[in-house]
Amino acid sequence: MKVLVTGGAGYIGRITAALLKAAGHQAIIYDLKQGQDIKNIPLLKKTIKAEKISAVMHFAAFIEMGESMTNPKKYFDNNFLGSQSLIEATMAAGVNQLIFSSTAGVYGNPIRVPIKETDRKLPENPYGQSKLLTEEMLKFYGRTSHLRSISLRYFNAAGASLDGLMGEAHQPESHLIPNVIKAVLQNKAFTLHGNDYPTPDGTCIRDYIHVVDLSKAHILALEALASGHQSEVYNVGTGQGYSNLEVIKMIEKVSRKPVKLTIGPRRAGDANELVADPAKIKADLGWKPQYSDLKTIVSTAWNWHKNQATI
Repeated sequence: MKVLVTGGAGYIGRITAALLKAAGHQAIIYDLKQGQDIKNIPLLKKTIKAEKISAVMHFAAFIEMGESMTNPKKYFDNNFLGSQSLIEATMAAGVNQLIFSSTAGVYGNPIRVPIKETDRKLPENPYGQSKLLTEEMLKFYGRTSHLRSISLRYFNAAGASLDGLMGEAHQPESHLIPNVIKAVLQNKAFTLHGNDYPTPDGTCIRDYIHVVDLSKAHILALEALASGHQSEVYNVGTGQGYSNLEVIKMIEKVSRKPVKLTIGPRRAGDANELVADPAKIKADLGWKPQYSDLKTIVSTAWNWHKNQATI
């Protein structure tokens, strides 16, 4: 299949594009870094038709939760209205299969863990809200047209490609693992935001999913839609949560270097604990994480960042 990958020059999009190729598909990258605006409906439609696209994977989004609290317009404009433009262009070009990169942030502070897909959705920040609005939009487009979609609610994507060639390097970077690793490599202090959460060690708890396992979930979703699967929403996580301090200790273990840790104030919009119940995607799509133990996640991330520092 020929797949349009929006945001395909980014962290998850790039690795998924490589795995698409390995699985016998062809990825056509559409990315702002190439001057391709997600809100440009004529260009999107032209690209989809010219490339004879069969399905769309939509990764293109701003993802920094903290920034979304200070600049919500940026997030609603790109993540929500940009998604609407993509959906309109996709349908106008005659394509009816779309896989959407969503987030566990739609749940906000959950009413229970592990979190089921049917649990309450109450985002704590504009980033999560923009993703939830897009999910709702996809649902109603699906009811009123031939569009079929699968939304994948990521928990914390982390790690690097198994060949060590691709890893996480957002600008700015807001994620824990790459920021701690960079601090260690640069012999600098790392500021942990908050140690007074209602968790066993006072720090946030997250469900970490290796980026390769996450990418494979997209390919399973693609193949399911191609086989006639109806629209659905899935959590993509492991069901195992780790606190920020547990992650930091694993980085120390893998790197064999101490983390110079300082404690700062909480970040606005941070949920206490986010852990997935992944039973649905396992049952429906046969997905099973292979590389999402914390040591493998940290080891692949460490090796990639260490190699980048020496280039």
